[in-house]
Amino acid sequence: MVELGRGALDKMAARLDAPVQYAFRLGDLQVPVNPLIGKTLRLEYLGAIHCSHCGRKTNKSFSQGYCYPCFKKLPQCDLCIVSPEKCHHELGTCRDPEWGTSFCMTDHVVYLANSSGIKVGITRATQLPTRWLDQGATQALPILRVATRQQSGLVEDLLRSQVPDKTNWRALLKGDAEQLDLPAIRDQVFAACADGIGQLQQRFGLQAIQTVPDAEVQTIRYPVEAYPGKIVTHDLEKTPRVEGTLLGIKGQYLILDTGVINIRKFTAYTVAASCA
Repeated sequence: MVELGRGALDKMAARLDAPVQYAFRLGDLQVPVNPLIGKTLRLEYLGAIHCSHCGRKTNKSFSQGYCYPCFKKLPQCDLCIVSPEKCHHELGTCRDPEWGTSFCMTDHVVYLANSSGIKVGITRATQLPTRWLDQGATQALPILRVATRQQSGLVEDLLRSQVPDKTNWRALLKGDAEQLDLPAIRDQVFAACADGIGQLQQRFGLQAIQTVPDAEVQTIRYPVEAYPGKIVTHDLEKTPRVEGTLLGIKGQYLILDTGVINIRKFTAYTVAASCA
């Protein structure tokens, strides 16, 4: 085996291309992953986790890469990150108001995506198409542009009465979902939620919540040679050395002939990557 690099693992860098291009992030090092498809890949957990914010050693990673003190005090670990409709920035109780202003009080996009099937999601406007790549979406369509994270969360909460907001990761890794007519689904969702969207526009202003009528469907292809017949997951905590032939990459998952591993789950773990 030839070592490719070692360091604190982060979610893979992903660049939209045909297919999507991936790279490991190991500390300051980036290692292209696509050229490793078809080769034997080994990831070895070296027994240390260092908080991705403060750098202190921690026995357990919280909220994908943080030590417990940072998890309890950082705004990016607050409940409103996973439930943006609960944003409390305007109440003056944000853990870090300056961070909240730059992260939450900025344009967000509400979108439809097809990963394991149709779903609705939100992200900062600057995070497209990265958000779609991280989720393993094969199709995606922006449908609304919203002025703040809280407002996008309120819109998402409304729209998920019509479409789910979760991805079935097992279905994601069994193959590409059947192609869908996203503009038609968008129109159906808008029709069903017209009153609710109108109420939010009255509350926040027409300029705060705007449709994106001219958006086009983004089709995404991933570098996968074969999908597993049975989903087996690797866990670096239980098995510090993961090894197998790399069959493909989708979302933040490596697909090996021995099982799949979610790289993002092990953010801040010190890892050595090798191949043969």
